[in-house]
Amino acid sequence: MTLWHGLYLVWLLAGTGDFMLHRRSAIEATSGLRESSLHMVQIGLLGTGTLLWLLSPPSPALWFVLLAIVCVHALAGYWDTRVAFPVRTIVPLEQHVHSILDIAPWVALGVIGWPLLSAAPAPLNDSVGLRSGAAATSTWLFALVPALLLTVLPALLEFRRCWRSRLRAR
Repeated sequence: MTLWHGLYLVWLLAGTGDFMLHRRSAIEATSGLRESSLHMVQIGLLGTGTLLWLLSPPSPALWFVLLAIVCVHALAGYWDTRVAFPVRTIVPLEQHVHSILDIAPWVALGVIGWPLLSAAPAPLNDSVGLRSGAAATSTWLFALVPALLLTVLPALLEFRRCWRSRLRAR
C-alpha cells in the first residue's frame, strides 16, 4: 500500500467520523433533511469525479473537469455548514474532521494533477472520454468498495433517519 492509498483511507474514515458526529448531535432533530441532502450532493460530486477519473484517459481536460467538481464540492460544503450552524452545535472535533474533508479533494487534485496536466493530448481530441482500457480492477475495487462502506452507506443511513424524522414531525 502506498502513501496515497493510506491518505485515501484516512479521508474516507474522516467521512465516517463525521457521520458518527452527526448522529451524536441528533442531526435528524436539528438541521435534518436539508443538511443530509447536502451531504448526499457532496458525495455525489466526489463520486462523479472518482468515476470520471477511473473511466477517462489522463488529460488536461479531465483535470479541469475535476477542478470544477472540487470547486462545486467546496461551495456545497460551505452551504452545508451554513445550513447546520444556526440550528446545530458543531463541536470542535467535528470542525477538525471537516478540515480533513475540505482539504482532501484539493490534495487529491494536486496529486493526480501533474500526470493529468502533463499527459500528451491526443492529436485532435483533448476531451474527457472513456479510457481505451479501463483502470485495473484492483484500482476500481480500492476506490469504490471502501467509499461505499465508509461514506455512502453512512450517508444513506443518515438520510433515512432524517427522512423518517421529517415524516414523524408531520
